Amino acid sequence: MAVTRHDFENAVAAYWGAKQSQRELSRIKDAVGAGTAGSVRGGKHFDDIAALLAKFFLEAGYPAEDIRVTKKHRLELPGYYRPQKQWDLVVSHRDTLVAAFELKALGGPSFGNNYNNRVEEALGSAVDLRRAVLADLYPGEKPWLGYFFIMEDAPGSRTPVRLMEGASPVEEIWRGRSYQTRFSLFCERLMAEGLYDAVCFVTSSEKHPQPIELVESLDWKHFSAAIRARITYLRELGFPVDS
Repeated sequence: MAVTRHDFENAVAAYWGAKQSQRELSRIKDAVGAGTAGSVRGGKHFDDIAALLAKFFLEAGYPAEDIRVTKKHRLELPGYYRPQKQWDLVVSHRDTLVAAFELKALGGPSFGNNYNNRVEEALGSAVDLRRAVLADLYPGEKPWLGYFFIMEDAPGSRTPVRLMEGASPVEEIWRGRSYQTRFSLFCERLMAEGLYDAVCFVTSSEKHPQPIELVESLDWKHFSAAIRARITYLRELGFPVDS
């Protein structure tokens, strides 16, 4: 069965504990070794989202052992500014990094406490790996990077944030923006700079788990299309190679 919009909405709901895994996602979690709650590096909340992303590659013919979603299967990838870094979902076939995903979230009530940390993590992960590619640390086809982010939809994330005036003026685009809008701008710039090949940014909450997609270019439809395009591109090059 192909990945559907319904699968996506169920996975986001499962992030909040609002739903149990569908039978299909449970099967995938078992296949890739994520059948135990908490096995995915980002914590049990991301189990279903990791399984949903794994489903794209399983259905494209990649062996389950090529899809890594747990610590025991080793999620480390080489960097340039540091020896290696753990990603949250890694698909590797022979000498090619088919896809690597960061799965992250930001919740309240104090959104400002971890907002900058999430920005720096996303930047650091991508810049480090992209530079490692230039240093020929990835000999196969050029790696593909995806970023999936959930921000809790709450008054604290929807309210404009006051900026502190420092030694130099802040870019005007940031003024009067909420954390939700700030992160939308951040994700758009990640894509514009080519740091990630696809980004999905949604807001949601435990009370209202239905995902809200604030920016069309960052929605699930574009994100899933980009994953399928990567799979199609490699299929034309003979991936996955038969054993």
